[in-house]
Amino acid sequence: PAVMAAAPVAFSLREVLSAFQTCVTDQREVLLGPYLLGWRGLIRFLHSLGAIFSFISKDAVAKVQLMEAYCGGEEKEKYVSMQSMVDFELGNGMVDLHKRSGRPDSGCRTVLRLHRALRWLQLFLEGLRTGEEDSRTSIICTDSYNASLAAYHPWVVRKAATVAFCALPSRNAFLEAMNVGSAEEAVAMLGEALPYIAEVYTITQELFDRHKLLDLP
Repeated sequence: PAVMAAAPVAFSLREVLSAFQTCVTDQREVLLGPYLLGWRGLIRFLHSLGAIFSFISKDAVAKVQLMEAYCGGEEKEKYVSMQSMVDFELGNGMVDLHKRSGRPDSGCRTVLRLHRALRWLQLFLEGLRTGEEDSRTSIICTDSYNASLAAYHPWVVRKAATVAFCALPSRNAFLEAMNVGSAEEAVAMLGEALPYIAEVYTITQELFDRHKLLDLP
């Protein structure tokens, strides 16, 4: 009999929480395996919200796939953590520090793009967590976008994004999309998950800042 195509796995905030929970080692290294797993979950969240976020989710999918290829490739032991990746790529001249060359994108540049998008999602989810029931998600999303990703997007993308955000569903619809039960349960789980996401963001930010990688072309 014909095998039915697998249905896309539904987003679950719980899965994202557990991935980011296991991301950071006792030595404050960020493990790339759980990081990419967490991103897979966040991408499912973006997909569940429809085409509005496709300009971000499509890019994130491509970046995650590229990083998964590095993590499963010939040099995979060098891509166990963010720190080992940075040391390896900088030590071997693999990072375009000033202008893009014709080479494939480095892991550092690829993670930087995910890192910037993670900041936007972190701010947006925090805004949903702390907002009132009747808070306008379009404003929460726009404020989060302007404080993070907007600086790296051309004007035409920024304009399209802020127009798209006006069509966002209600805060309760977002909380339902978390797939963890009631709105209150979703808010509680966001309160649990966001500190882990924030820690991963902060450690990555410090690592990239220390190596002058925050402005890679």
